[in-house]
Amino acid sequence: MIPSRKLILLIAGLVVAGAPARAAEFYTEDLRIPMAEAGPQGLEAFLVRPAGTKRYPLALLSHGSPRKFDDRATMSAHKYYGIALEYARRGFAALIVMRRGYGTSPGGRVDSVGGCANAAYLPAAAVAVADLRAAIDAMARRTDVTTSGMIAAGHSAGGLATVALTAQAPSGLVAAISFAGGRGSRDDDDVCNEDGLVQAFATFGKTSRVPMLWVYASNDSYFGPDLAHRLYDGFRGSGGNAKFVAAPTYGDDGHYLYSVAGRPQWTPYVDAFLRERGLNHDILSPPDPLPPPNQLNEAARAEFARYLASTLPHKAFAVSPNGGYGWRSGRTTTDDAQRDSLAACMKWSTTCTLYAVNDRLAGPAQKPATDQSARAR
Repeated sequence: MIPSRKLILLIAGLVVAGAPARAAEFYTEDLRIPMAEAGPQGLEAFLVRPAGTKRYPLALLSHGSPRKFDDRATMSAHKYYGIALEYARRGFAALIVMRRGYGTSPGGRVDSVGGCANAAYLPAAAVAVADLRAAIDAMARRTDVTTSGMIAAGHSAGGLATVALTAQAPSGLVAAISFAGGRGSRDDDDVCNEDGLVQAFATFGKTSRVPMLWVYASNDSYFGPDLAHRLYDGFRGSGGNAKFVAAPTYGDDGHYLYSVAGRPQWTPYVDAFLRERGLNHDILSPPDPLPPPNQLNEAARAEFARYLASTLPHKAFAVSPNGGYGWRSGRTTTDDAQRDSLAACMKWSTTCTLYAVNDRLAGPAQKPATDQSARAR
């Protein structure tokens, strides 16, 4: 089932200093990954790729796991849009897949590690690998994606899942990246069954031969330097193939180095690794940013800049002739974004029209809103 397909333009705020300048359009798609264990709904996923007509190699992206179980329901593939765009800029079809029990993917506690003292990481990793393999199978059937020459990348529990995937490497997987890989952190520097986690990585190392990049910041509150090196030593000692990068401190907590804000620090590691593997592509740059509507005052123009900088997909900006405006981002569909931004604008005028949808100028055929009951931004 494919709820929506839209073309978007990558915004100027996503430029990494020194990147070659070649503007490009990017294609996004919301989809569900078929998987029998996930029931008829399947797994939530979001695809971002260059808007060309060829088949792009898959970059399979895997998310982390929050410390509080209830926070899983608030997760969304859209929230990883900015990360996925970095892989799309590098010529990949980046797929963010929400594993079972996260976001709108059914599954509950299917990947539970059990009690803290005896946390069992191998069964939980097996669940994650099954979900990732379902995503790979779905992508292999597409005409715009190829699993030949694909890579996988994950953060935190997604890093653990990515390492586990390399231990049962699917055909076509040529490289993998783990940022702050691990599982079982219940508080700062407090990880359930550390020895069991180290043993799990050692077990993966016995059969993992895919070249990997591991990145841990020195101020990671989940998996600090000592534990990170234990995990790496266990993996390498069993035969695993990985390069370890001890990244400098990042912000207040280096666990979040792999983020939109942290792009200038982590993308050079990825680029160097891809070059070493012969997987580097031209880095696509965004087009010139959209001009602000002429009727906006200085404060409203600053708000339009915030709109352009938003890295949540499905967004829209509405404006009225007298300079009123409203915008919304991170909506479920583009239609929702258009409706909500028009409604937000209606506080200021009864003749609001859409100015921008995602990062493109809206078409001239958009109908003005007439409901005056909505909130403005």
